[in-house]
Amino acid sequence: MTPAFAGTLVLLGFAGAFVSGLVGVGGAIVMIPLLYYAPPLLGVGSLPMPEVSGVTMVQVLAAAAVGAWIHGRHAAVQRELAVTGGAAMAAASLAGALASSQLSARALLIVFTLMATVALPLLAVRPLEASVSAPSPEVSVPRGLAVGALALIGFASGLVGAGGAFLTVPVMIALLRLPMRLAIGTSLAVTGMSALAGVLGKALTAQIPLGPAAAVVLGSVVGARVGARVSRRVPVRVLRLVLVVLVALVAIRVWWDVLAT
Repeated sequence: MTPAFAGTLVLLGFAGAFVSGLVGVGGAIVMIPLLYYAPPLLGVGSLPMPEVSGVTMVQVLAAAAVGAWIHGRHAAVQRELAVTGGAAMAAASLAGALASSQLSARALLIVFTLMATVALPLLAVRPLEASVSAPSPEVSVPRGLAVGALALIGFASGLVGAGGAFLTVPVMIALLRLPMRLAIGTSLAVTGMSALAGVLGKALTAQIPLGPAAAVVLGSVVGARVGARVSRRVPVRVLRLVLVVLVALVAIRVWWDVLAT
C-alpha cells in the first residue's frame, strides 16, 4: 500500500465517520461508495468489493462506538432497545458476514442498493420529535417488531459489510416512533454491537485487509467525534434533510452501476 493510498484512506475514513456521528449512520452508506469508487478515480489504488466490505465493517465499528459514547453522554440512547435490538442484530450480522464469502461482488452490490432504496420511503415519515418538545430516552418501543426488523437489517448488513444504521435510523423513526435525536444515538449503539459481530465474521472469512483497515480506522476515530459534537448543535430538520439527500444520492449512484452491468 503506497503512502498516497494510505493517506486517501485516512481522509475517506474521516469523511465517513463524520457523517456517522452527525446523522447516526455507521458510515457504510458513505464508506462503501467512497472506498469502491474514490481511490481508482484518484489513481492511488483500488480495493475489490469483498475487501471494501471488510474494511467498511471495521470502520463502522470504530465510528459507531465513538458516536454512541458521545450521544450516550447526552442521554440520547434508548438503552433497552440498544441491548435487545443490538443483540438480535449482532447475531444476524455474524450470520450474514459468514455467508457473504459465498456471494459475488455484484450480488453484494445489489443487496446494498436494495437496503438504500428501502430506507428512502421510511425517511418520508415525520419524526416524532417534531411534535414532542422534550423526548425521553425511556420512550417505549414494540419489542417484537424491533427485534425482528433489526435482525433482518443485521443479516443484510453482515452480507455487505455495513453496520446498517442508514436503515436502522429510518426504521426507528418510521416504525418504532423514536424521536430523531434518540434514533440517532440508539442507532449508533445498536450498530456498534452489530458491527462487532460483523467484523468477527469478516475476519474469520479473511475479508479484512489489515493495512487499509488500519488507515480507515485512524481517520474514523477523529471524524466520529467531530460529527457527534456537531450533531448536537444542528436542528433536527437539517439532520433529517442531510440523511434523506445522502441516502438518495447513494441509491441513485449504485442503482446506476447495477443496471449498467
